[in-house]
Amino acid sequence: MKLWVNGALVDADAARVSVLDHGMTVGDGVFETMRATDGKAFAVTRHLNRLTASARGLGLPDPDLDEVRRACAAVLDANPMPLGRLRITYTGGISPLGSDRGDAAPTLIVALGETARRPDATAVVTVPWTRNERSALAGLKTTSYAENVVALARAREHGASEALFANTVGQLCEGTGSNVFVVLDGQLLTPPVASGCLAGITRALAVEWTGAQEADLPFDVLERAEEIFLTSTLRDVQAVRRVDGRELPGAPGPVTAKAMRVFDERAGDDLDP
Repeated sequence: MKLWVNGALVDADAARVSVLDHGMTVGDGVFETMRATDGKAFAVTRHLNRLTASARGLGLPDPDLDEVRRACAAVLDANPMPLGRLRITYTGGISPLGSDRGDAAPTLIVALGETARRPDATAVVTVPWTRNERSALAGLKTTSYAENVVALARAREHGASEALFANTVGQLCEGTGSNVFVVLDGQLLTPPVASGCLAGITRALAVEWTGAQEADLPFDVLERAEEIFLTSTLRDVQAVRRVDGRELPGAPGPVTAKAMRVFDERAGDDLDP
């Protein structure tokens, strides 16, 4: 396995990042994950645009997107596999201990790991912790993921693959690594970015391709929704068959099944929509 680290391809067992890297010490970094099928990454332009937006949100220099594209191509070429998770990590670089950022160049890492297609339906749980829609990190895809690690562990303990958060005002927000859609009275709805959720790439494409509407939704909509589905880079569109103790028989339902079909067709027609 070969990775890209600060300008060069290196073997995974020889890859090195300083223990004083600000991404290591305080989580001062951003990242993107792309689905790669037979060496070709999906929606690269959208992901790189969001990488830049997240970097700006943290006050990091804009990443050199030409270099990032070269790095992605090199890693994909060096590690052939049918389905992979291509991850770009971009951090504040070597810095003093503490929150102050140093003046070293940012760190850029690109890595690829093999993965498998997710099942069409899954179980989720709700968690008592909230997303802060007014946080300085709201809407940024940062490497500060410990909160998600804790919530996802809770989900695994209950036989689920995802945990769903409300925000501080009790509205449905997002999952640890996914956006959520619900069908209510036959209408397909999803929380707006103002709820504090990440502006997911798959979410944006699903909204565009299915005509889903953004709406502020109370967290207990999960107890009433006729259908629920998740979107993310590696899930695409995935039906929810159980929320906590509530079963949704027949998942994926008709609206979700149509969304899955439309997404597969449109994504298959355009690698970089």
